[in-house]
Amino acid sequence: MNGADVGASSVLVTGVAGFIGAAVAERLLQRGETVVGLDNLNAYYDPALKMARLEKLQALPQAAGGAFRFHRLNLEDGAALGDLFDAERPDRVVHLAAQAGVRHSIENPALYIQSNLVGFGHMLECCRHRGVQHLVYASSSSVYGGNRRMPFCEQQPVNHPVSLYAATKKANELMAHTYSHLYGLPATGLRFFTVYGPWGRPDMAPMLFAQAILAGAPIRVFNQGRMQRDFTYIDDIVEGVIRCLDKPATPDPSFDPLEPNPATAAAPHRLFNIGNSQPTALLRFIEVLEDALGVKAIPQFEPMQPGDVAATAADTSALEAWVGFAPHTPLEQGIGRFARWYHTYGRV
Repeated sequence: MNGADVGASSVLVTGVAGFIGAAVAERLLQRGETVVGLDNLNAYYDPALKMARLEKLQALPQAAGGAFRFHRLNLEDGAALGDLFDAERPDRVVHLAAQAGVRHSIENPALYIQSNLVGFGHMLECCRHRGVQHLVYASSSSVYGGNRRMPFCEQQPVNHPVSLYAATKKANELMAHTYSHLYGLPATGLRFFTVYGPWGRPDMAPMLFAQAILAGAPIRVFNQGRMQRDFTYIDDIVEGVIRCLDKPATPDPSFDPLEPNPATAAAPHRLFNIGNSQPTALLRFIEVLEDALGVKAIPQFEPMQPGDVAATAADTSALEAWVGFAPHTPLEQGIGRFARWYHTYGRV
């Protein structure tokens, strides 16, 4: 992995009790970093799972040589966030905290405006005024919205979001670029594609399906099963995040304002897809999960839900050219690991 010469710097990881945040923090701790974790532990899904992830992190530093400090606060509280930055002085930031969920954004738009827009604005201000060396932040494959050209690549325009969640992530990319342009803040946005694996989110398909399958209950299969997703294993996501963190964004010397590339800039701002580049039909995903769990599913076919898209697929050539890595874990291997974890912690 990159970054052997990073040293004992301090990294702020927001959303540290979340699925991706906890996994990123664990990897940073394992290589001896000081990790400052931030999370508001909200009840969007069961906080007990978030607390279990935190307990796992808190048990790591003594054995791994890192240091972990946790702060509970809301990004919307700009004064409290500023106090945290003043106290901890992080060198770099991995910003993963956000109100997640496409469908939830249709029902509760105010939550997304406050967390994903106001909160992200506070984060940018803190990074600007405290001299942060690199901001890596979570975007989403959802920004591709109504696009139908597959695979999705960063050079495509993303001007047609189909959910408020997607719109907030597109807005984050624009906000970060502005701060890179005006203040020279190196910032890298990562568009995650359907992340799965152990310790995953219970509102996403792998956990929802596993719970229902093992309980003998029907699983809801949207768009009559005519769906494809670029399922990406958590370890691959973490590897991509860490490698990007270790290589701060720089201006693109070939950037042409007459034919602007949406993925780069004359400012130190970059955008990358992180996906497995192997889109899988939803019905095939269910078959793999059935095999791993040893139980057949009872599908309940339903129409497409508002804000959803029929297919996603990632072009990761830009990521591979930048950091020498692209996700590659086969679905069967990743789901096997997820199923073994679910049979222990997940079912409890």
